[in-house]
Amino acid sequence: MTMTRIEAFDWTAIAGALDRQGWAVLPKLLTADQSDAMAGLYGDTPAFRSHVIMARHGFGRGEYRYFSYPLPDLVLGLRTALYLKLAPIANAWHERMGMGVRFPATHAAFLERCHAAGQRRPTPLLLQYGPGDYNCLHQDLYGEHVFPLQVATLLSEPHEAFEGGEFVLTEQRPRMQSRPVVVPLTKGDAVVFAVNSRPHRGTKGDYRVMLRHGVSEVRSGRRHTLGIIFHDAS
Repeated sequence: MTMTRIEAFDWTAIAGALDRQGWAVLPKLLTADQSDAMAGLYGDTPAFRSHVIMARHGFGRGEYRYFSYPLPDLVLGLRTALYLKLAPIANAWHERMGMGVRFPATHAAFLERCHAAGQRRPTPLLLQYGPGDYNCLHQDLYGEHVFPLQVATLLSEPHEAFEGGEFVLTEQRPRMQSRPVVVPLTKGDAVVFAVNSRPHRGTKGDYRVMLRHGVSEVRSGRRHTLGIIFHDAS
């Protein structure tokens, strides 16, 4: 059913939103039951390859766990199906930004490229935040091969499971101050956004706009997120 929902999204409109602002929402990508089941995976189990406490690395406060291979079926299915829709957008972006790299049609083919370059560690992850936790603005770059779009799905209901904890993007255009954006999400919603840079149409053609993302402070409750990054890590 999730893959049916992916097919049903208006991908022309999504591509347009990504071109205009660097992000787009996929409403109710996951059902409430799927969101609860995914959040329930969080813990010290063989499903994960590593556990990161953000404060130890200056990343903010909170924690996350990277999945190990083989990925859970839902995570694998999302990664595969979303890539099929996003690869044409990524290729169009690279062409507009004058970047020579192009992405193959399937995610399996892209992973072959990553793995041949030594990027073999899976990057999908579950994040957990409690009161006072936050995620500093950052970019998820894990090696030479970077897919320019990623997806984050909110697994908890705002104002019920937690307060605060908004998903935040900042955009830096040349010779301009950074512009912040708070992306409105409810449980099961996903946001597609630029990993690093995106093209912006100016009066003299396209130029690159740099983006970072993070999460504002959680004031109360607990917040879980599923992150889908398409390139693997070295």
